[in-house]
Amino acid sequence: MEQFEDKLHQDLHQFLLSMKEVDERIPECPDVEGKWEEIAKAYIPDGIREFQDFPSASLGWMMYIGMAVAKMWDTEWEIYSKLPNLYAYIRDKRGYDNMDEYIRGELLLLKGVDFTVLEKVVGECASRVYNALMRQRFEPGTKEAFNGYVACLHQLYLMGAAMQLKRMGYHMTKIN
Repeated sequence: MEQFEDKLHQDLHQFLLSMKEVDERIPECPDVEGKWEEIAKAYIPDGIREFQDFPSASLGWMMYIGMAVAKMWDTEWEIYSKLPNLYAYIRDKRGYDNMDEYIRGELLLLKGVDFTVLEKVVGECASRVYNALMRQRFEPGTKEAFNGYVACLHQLYLMGAAMQLKRMGYHMTKIN
């Protein structure tokens, strides 16, 4: 599964790099990365329920969540980091189905073209990851299928965070 997740990482990174959405070096943010497991455990019941009928939403919403957590880290992390369920806090603002619009509009404060462009970028990332997952031909309902789904969510979360960190001016550059 590690090899599959590495391939997802490379594909998403190259795609987002070509769109100038991330830098060559992905920023490190241990606080945001440290919330992954807690968020994944809370998200997976909703994500799995939606996956069969809406796979792109089930996957793409995690990318938005990565962006939201990065934005929260940059603004009021002392408050947000102490919430008992950060995912539920985000989801419950407008419900699962409208989480994307809530994050783009109210958390990231995007409007107009920026609002729409981000929707297209996340949609393309979700589609790429979904296609990669389907090419694995995991038998539905198996441990491998579940682990593949979680690997997809993990990479989308990390890339969402990386995109938002770049948008906020955080860059990992070599110092000579």
